[in-house]
Amino acid sequence: MEITEVRLTLREEDRLKAFVSITFDNAFVVRGLKVIDGNTGLFVAMPSRRGKDGTFRDIAHPINNEARTMIEDAVLAEYRHQLAMGGDETSSEPSYVGDRELVHADETLD
Repeated sequence: MEITEVRLTLREEDRLKAFVSITFDNAFVVRGLKVIDGNTGLFVAMPSRRGKDGTFRDIAHPINNEARTMIEDAVLAEYRHQLAMGGDETSSEPSYVGDRELVHADETLD
């Protein structure tokens, strides 16, 4: 499994830094990830919904640490790349994470 695309929309909020969607193998997309500035630094929050009891539950998430690390590395690399480019989330220049080419967002996430 390979992450073939990362799209993000930067936010200027206190803790929420970006909304993200990722594509796996040019075939499956997961929307609703978030880059969060937590107490110990940046992390990627998985898409979630609020349950009837008021708690949030992930609706998609990695099963093991290897997959979580792969997703976090790709998303945070793209986030940092866009910040370095001046925060232009519509840049058409591709970014690279490892040997995988990632494409910048060219539209706003739903």
